Amino acid sequence: MMDGPNRPGQGCEGAAMAWIAGGTFLMGSDRHYPEERPSHNVTVAGFWMDQTAVTNWDFARFVAATGHKTIAERPLDPTLYPGAPPDMLVPGALVFRMTDGPVDTRDIRHWWHWTKGAHWRAPEGPGSDISGREDHPVVHVGFEDAAAYAAWAGKALPTEAEWEFAARGGLEDAEFAWGDELAPGGVHLANTWQGPFPWRNFEADGFTGTCPVQSFPPNGYGLHEVCGNVWEWTVDWWGAQHAADPESPCCVAENPRGPGMEASFDPLQPAIRIPRKVVKGGSFLCAPSYCRRYRPAARHAQMVDTGMSHIGFRCIRRP
Repeated sequence: MMDGPNRPGQGCEGAAMAWIAGGTFLMGSDRHYPEERPSHNVTVAGFWMDQTAVTNWDFARFVAATGHKTIAERPLDPTLYPGAPPDMLVPGALVFRMTDGPVDTRDIRHWWHWTKGAHWRAPEGPGSDISGREDHPVVHVGFEDAAAYAAWAGKALPTEAEWEFAARGGLEDAEFAWGDELAPGGVHLANTWQGPFPWRNFEADGFTGTCPVQSFPPNGYGLHEVCGNVWEWTVDWWGAQHAADPESPCCVAENPRGPGMEASFDPLQPAIRIPRKVVKGGSFLCAPSYCRRYRPAARHAQMVDTGMSHIGFRCIRRP
């Protein structure tokens, strides 16, 4: 753990924290997906960040102390899902299931399945549990659940800029948290998908689903699994691109925030008015053959009310 001002103790907050000294960095990327553009200089102030994602063990302590029920454990509001059949409005979450063979990867319904009774303690649905996975990241947590945990722990969720700065680990404009090669010397440094997605995973990194936290070496700031394993919530509302002007390098944004909530709604689903937040880091489902978002610059839109098999979070604390 790095030293920093007001080093926090270990009370209820769970994961050990690393001091991120802050500074100016090149955020985003002009070389990958359109939503990562434009790359631009950003300055963030120093903060503490959990060295790992919040684990099932951490989250269980929170639930035991507060009685919190996650979004996946509550019925859905029918007014938010016009036209949805009643049997789809019961408690549940989206569970990933590997397909039997090649499928059209333009249709995520081949591998994502709404599963009644799936939640953080039953990640694959009824009959499953987290026994033996206490040190894995908690999943099937919506934004509200992550924010509630953070408040209980005396912490906060990071902004997108804070998250990306920390994930880069001091490497300016590198592809990954460790450099520019996905598997240097054939050594896998993140939990991702190897093989044709979504029907065959060769598990060259040793894992087919989530892995225990600290399974891979930390980045330059002492943070584990900032690439792969699970996507992580940030507090920023989604925008189709970064709101930055690359033609004005003199104007460096300080501690920026994303756009307003109205910009976050999915234009492809105008009847569903569920706002979306930015999630970062990619997951065990990211593959060179499908989703190359296991990079600090990568970003994705996630509806705030949806639990999924590959989304978790980590917290920060500002001085």
